[in-house]
Amino acid sequence: MALGLLSIILMFVFDKEDEADHYHAGTRAWSNLFAGSFFFMALSLAAAFFLGLQYAAEAGWSTTVKRIIEAVMMYLPYGLSLMLLLFILGQLHIHHIYHWMADGIATPGHANYDEVIANKIGYFGWFWWLRTILYMAGWYWFTMKLRNNSLEADKLDIDINNSYHWKNIKLGAWFMVLFAVTSSTSSWDWLMSIDTHWFSTLFGWYIFSGMWISALVAITVLVIWLKKLGYLEFVTESTIHDLGKWMFAISFLWTYLYFSQFMLIWYADIPEEVIYFQTRWESFKGLMWTVFFVNFAFPMIMLMSRDSKRNFFFLMFVGTIIFIGHYMDVIMIVMPGTVGHHWHGLSWMEFGNFFFFLGLFIYVVLNALAKAPLMVKNHPFLNESLHHST
Repeated sequence: MALGLLSIILMFVFDKEDEADHYHAGTRAWSNLFAGSFFFMALSLAAAFFLGLQYAAEAGWSTTVKRIIEAVMMYLPYGLSLMLLLFILGQLHIHHIYHWMADGIATPGHANYDEVIANKIGYFGWFWWLRTILYMAGWYWFTMKLRNNSLEADKLDIDINNSYHWKNIKLGAWFMVLFAVTSSTSSWDWLMSIDTHWFSTLFGWYIFSGMWISALVAITVLVIWLKKLGYLEFVTESTIHDLGKWMFAISFLWTYLYFSQFMLIWYADIPEEVIYFQTRWESFKGLMWTVFFVNFAFPMIMLMSRDSKRNFFFLMFVGTIIFIGHYMDVIMIVMPGTVGHHWHGLSWMEFGNFFFFLGLFIYVVLNALAKAPLMVKNHPFLNESLHHST
């Protein structure tokens, strides 16, 4: 994490301004910070979604890894805080990630005036900030309630009525409703609005699938690592196999949405839609192909067989590659709209920034793991999970 922090400092030193091309100093550095902040915040949010889904579906197989899911989820407050800080700095014009935040963007006659953005300005401004605060407050409240109820159940000698479990079932169901809407609208507000002239109705689902697979990889790798260290001996091979099946399945969901969004825009050939992929094809072609094959072909080939999902070392290796691939996907979403043709390929900036956020994420998650027993108590499906077999 220390080396990552040093690389962030150096990013701002070496990222120079280009006045002739209206390129602001530090734009690539700020864009990297934004990409890292969003990626790890989003995967912790997806972990909260996955936990809520387990409760709402009354799933039993995942009970023995519930504390791992909770620990990944507990990065969310830190991720949201970093995102909020970046938004505030953008509004103060410290960075220029969002074109629609520029002074005079909706004022006719101003040098920055943009008619298309001016027609959308009612969606931005104070209304954008209201939505952002509501997203963050809602997600934080549900996350903390799910976690606190889980810990409170552990404090009881016996919970005859499974009271805290039933509370979390209700919370999980309501969180599904909130998440179904806000996971898409927040993606529009925070990512799609970087390319303010462009929009896609599939974008929110595409982002959702990416954050979900990233969360599944983080959970799976952490479970295997802790089991190898002897902390999760009660987790069965079948439970890890099921996590591998989730990784395989959601990789295909991501591919379906990624390709569908591209294919529909390419086939329609509408200029204001095609420009999004044209920009990426011109300056980010290598990254675009890498993202597609790493996140689709690689997991499809590597995780097809049953044995591959029961080989712990192999599953960790494949998961790590997929994790990096989806981080590169976020880079590809952010950079063309902020850096444009000033991009010259992946460099130490992107990797250093990634390792800083990865270090912060691991530190927070391990601290969360240390604050509660790894095996839950008073869960009605614990025995089922301890003997789970597929």
